[in-house]
Amino acid sequence: MDNDSEASGSLTRRNYIRYGGTVVGAGLLAGCAGDDGAEEETPGTTGGSGNDSTETTNTEADPETTDSSGSYSVSMAPVGTVEFDRVPQNVMVYSLLYADMAVAYGHGDSVNALGFDADAGGNTLDAYYERLDGVSFDRSGLEQLNTGSGDVDVDKELVYELNSDLHLVDPCLVMSFDGWERSDVDEIRENVAPWFGNVYSREHGQPPEECRDEYEYYTLWELSERVGAVFGERERFEALQSVHDDLLGRINSDLPPRAERPTVATVIFMEETFYPSKLNAPGFARAHTRPLEATDAFADEDVTYETTYDYETMLEIDPDVILHTFGIASYYDVAHIRRTLEDHPVASDLTAVRNDRVYASGNPVQGPLMNLFQLEMTAKQLYPEQFGEWPEYENGDPYPEIPEEERLFDRQRVADIVVGEF
Repeated sequence: MDNDSEASGSLTRRNYIRYGGTVVGAGLLAGCAGDDGAEEETPGTTGGSGNDSTETTNTEADPETTDSSGSYSVSMAPVGTVEFDRVPQNVMVYSLLYADMAVAYGHGDSVNALGFDADAGGNTLDAYYERLDGVSFDRSGLEQLNTGSGDVDVDKELVYELNSDLHLVDPCLVMSFDGWERSDVDEIRENVAPWFGNVYSREHGQPPEECRDEYEYYTLWELSERVGAVFGERERFEALQSVHDDLLGRINSDLPPRAERPTVATVIFMEETFYPSKLNAPGFARAHTRPLEATDAFADEDVTYETTYDYETMLEIDPDVILHTFGIASYYDVAHIRRTLEDHPVASDLTAVRNDRVYASGNPVQGPLMNLFQLEMTAKQLYPEQFGEWPEYENGDPYPEIPEEERLFDRQRVADIVVGEF
């Protein structure tokens, strides 16, 4: 293992990329730990439509049932069917996508914890919510589940202290944490509250071995449907799904011919090294890039979370566009990275650098609200002639203000859905 630690002194570079998120000032980003990001052999059971490039929701099998007493149940792998007597009011969350879902369904105030520094993750959410009137996420007083040490370390006693009535967390992810086994997960379910989450759909990565027989993969919007059902918010989900489907329809109708689409490299850049990822691979991590159907600059490469490229190798690949992951209100200052590449004798020859097409891209641990903005953002970055130019963006700023006539979805409609006025 590489012993070169990050600036935080808490993670090796290898783990930094493996966990897929910002560490400096941020702890671990949501839902990444334990998912290598490699395209590995799938678990014994796969479900959903994770390879669907449109990321629409399959609603043929209703995940929700309600009995005459008003109790209801919601089904999702790997947790199976979970029964609820009432809508959860005190919810433990680890991954950012589930915090975004809670906000989307009007239950952001039920969240009592995040798996990482709440301010860091909250900054990312704030960057998008700034453009939705009346929508916010109050992260004051939230507990941080991960201690931020070199390995992922969540204290079981803290889980007891929170005394949640739902753990909106993938139990298989928890089993990958130091000191946790299936018996610990079962103990918390029996003594505190159920688990409800699925995070390995992010990359279609391998869950722990003891989870593989019951695991299934879902699209982002299939996950969103199930979490919406947990919060008793089917109408809100359907309204948001309609906005999403309209946005995809608009994008799909205006895509240029394939021969005119750019080659696109999705990367993280640090310490003069590029860490690539696939543009069109399955998983909700690509729910904002896959529907754009651009040409993956790394399509012929064997890319895993351990893959690294130097300047010379990137110049051989020479993408038309570079998308820098975790670029919005995150640790990475993509404007500074762009200047670094412009000043380098080799990197300055990259087509994407010469044509000023190095962009701050989205967060792969995205919920439904984030996904709407990130789809719009990627459409503008890849196809400005069809969808309008993407404006300049400086690290830490909110999502840019787009003129109303150039927006690809209705902000006010989304805000109304979230606040319950629809």
